Amino acid sequence: MADARKSLGKAGEELAERYLKRQGYAIVERNYRCPLGEIDLIAIDKRAVVFVEVKTRRVDTSGAPLESVNGAKQQRLKRVALHYLNRHHLHDRDVQFDVVGISLRSHPPAVRHVRHAFDFSEP
Repeated sequence: MADARKSLGKAGEELAERYLKRQGYAIVERNYRCPLGEIDLIAIDKRAVVFVEVKTRRVDTSGAPLESVNGAKQQRLKRVALHYLNRHHLHDRDVQFDVVGISLRSHPPAVRHVRHAFDFSEP
């Protein structure tokens, strides 16, 4: 079960990455991990460092992909983003959090991109 979830997530992240590149984003990190957690994709869009959470679903029984990025998940992403910004000395950049929902129910898969899905404030 864990392997199936992992491969589903990887497929969704690859679709999201291709989509974001077509939108003009430059992907700089994939699956950034630190002791505080993980961020799926990190990109640059103009002057902004964009932290992207990708949610992929085969079916909608567990809710739409974007609904699963709740307050607790947002706080975790903010802490990881702050770690990344500190590590790479990027405090002079704008910060943006996007969520990309991938639904594999249709062919081709449906992609929903929410820019500025939530604000960055100190976690």
